[in-house]
Amino acid sequence: MDHALAVVGPTETTKTLTLEAGELAAGVDADLTLLYVADEDKYDEQRKQLAEVTRGNSTYSVGQAVEGARAYASDIGREVLEDVDIEYEAVGTVGDRAETVLSEARRRGCDHVFIAGRKRSPTGKALFGDDTQRVILEADVPVTVVTE
Repeated sequence: MDHALAVVGPTETTKTLTLEAGELAAGVDADLTLLYVADEDKYDEQRKQLAEVTRGNSTYSVGQAVEGARAYASDIGREVLEDVDIEYEAVGTVGDRAETVLSEARRRGCDHVFIAGRKRSPTGKALFGDDTQRVILEADVPVTVVTE
């Protein structure tokens, strides 16, 4: 592994995954990119709500959302990787999660992707969500998945 991409998020599962990715990358002296993908539909909803509240006197640009996503990835890195001897790049974007993870991994030359899945069944059977499944199926590199 020369360059890993870890998809970060607010759950304990993604934080654990980020820590594992950081420790593995540090152990083999690999580069690490932390990626947070803000959902495009949620961004549109927040933008519309802000426009309604401010009667159109304020905007929430894609650039602001991207910067917020990058800052969030950076915050997760500081929180989770403070005791790991590794430097990382924090990246944020707005868009389709699976598509963005795949394109960022390719664009940055990542040779390993770390992503969290989710349990969807009330009986506890772990089923991969559509985004995670798509990353697994379409990635040209190894993908490590941890479920909740």
